[in-house]
Amino acid sequence: MAHRVYGELMRYAHDLKTERKMHLQEGRKAQQYLDMCWKQMDNSKKKFERECREAEKAQQSYERLDNDTNATKADVEKAKQQLNLRTHMADENKNEYAAQLQNFNGEQHKHFYVVIPQIYKQLQEMDERRTIKLSECYRGFADSERKVIPIISKCLEGMILAAKSVDERRDSQMVVDSFKSGFEPPGDFPFEDYSQHIYRTISDGTISASKQESGKVDAKTTVGKAKGKLWLFGKKPKGPALEDFSHLPPEQRRKKLQQRIDELNRELQKESDQKDALNKMKDVYEKNPQMGDPGSLQPKLAETMNNIDRLRMEIHKNEAWLSEVEGKTGGRGDRRHSSDINHLVTQGRESPEGSYTDDANQEVRGPPQQHGHHSEFDDEFEDDDPLPAIGHCKAIYPFDGHNEGTLAMKEGEVLYIIEEDKGDGWTRARRQNGEEGYVPTSYIDVTLEKNSKGS
Repeated sequence: MAHRVYGELMRYAHDLKTERKMHLQEGRKAQQYLDMCWKQMDNSKKKFERECREAEKAQQSYERLDNDTNATKADVEKAKQQLNLRTHMADENKNEYAAQLQNFNGEQHKHFYVVIPQIYKQLQEMDERRTIKLSECYRGFADSERKVIPIISKCLEGMILAAKSVDERRDSQMVVDSFKSGFEPPGDFPFEDYSQHIYRTISDGTISASKQESGKVDAKTTVGKAKGKLWLFGKKPKGPALEDFSHLPPEQRRKKLQQRIDELNRELQKESDQKDALNKMKDVYEKNPQMGDPGSLQPKLAETMNNIDRLRMEIHKNEAWLSEVEGKTGGRGDRRHSSDINHLVTQGRESPEGSYTDDANQEVRGPPQQHGHHSEFDDEFEDDDPLPAIGHCKAIYPFDGHNEGTLAMKEGEVLYIIEEDKGDGWTRARRQNGEEGYVPTSYIDVTLEKNSKGS
């Protein structure tokens, strides 16, 4: 419908408008030509009328002198010549007026009986073609709708069949398979025999001795595990979080460590950009002492270097923990796929350390559809959004931006401000295409937005 009906109709309407404009222009030209012919005829008529009056005056003057006995022969001859001249000019203008009148009458007849009827005929034919084209478009519209109706009916029938075939048991089981933790339920608490110091003479084969031995082996560990295994209706434990996230299951620990490494890398990149900016400013101050003292940048530069070293050590430490986790989880092999589902913990459930089972029957055999379900950890691993714009700036001078972390700009270019000058003489900006970098604050005219909430 869009290409064959609507698009064709729009193109035809445009062509029709152009053709109608052309016919109207032809009509205006014909009318202008007829007006020009009428003006020529009218001018020749007025000129003939004027010459006739002049000839009549000359004749009256000649007759007056001819009847005057006091008039000289020279005056009479001169009046006669003037009369002949005026009469001759009146005859010429008469012929010109007759020719112009004949020409105008011919053009007027042609205009009203040939040119204008032809233009009206073309406009009528154009409108008839428009009517035919419109009827074709209506028919095409109806055909398109008629072809789509069976598809819509089939889709509706499919929706009805799908609604009738809903199996609530199977659907709920799919949810269970996608979200079950795969951990074993806690075992029975063993009997702890406190009477062992009283009945020392009892033989070793009694039931209390066996209970005592089993209690000694599993009491503390079992209780500890049971306390950590919280379920849907329980609450999260409020124990302290360790720096290496060793209190989390391996998969969650790996994600947490990877997230921290990414954050540290971003901070390291930011500090590196700041170091490059300080070095560039230091070079500028050294070349132009009137702009500032290079020694004033040394404390800030030393602090930036210390931050870079600290961040590198943090990254190295976290990468070591991450490699340790990946070394442990890498040996699971075919269980890695199902464990990705098992570590999706719903709200209010905790996966305690040491609760994994090596029993293959406890693993989920469903497809890895964890990306389609929202869990409490989804928001923590979302990619960072770009910094919001807090204003805009206009470049007063051009800047080449050859150094790493800087942004080249042309004179008069408008950029977004995403971070203000921190006192080092550099402002972080972004183009409309998303390219970011630092530009000299003295090279731009900054306009900050009040109560800015981002771009």
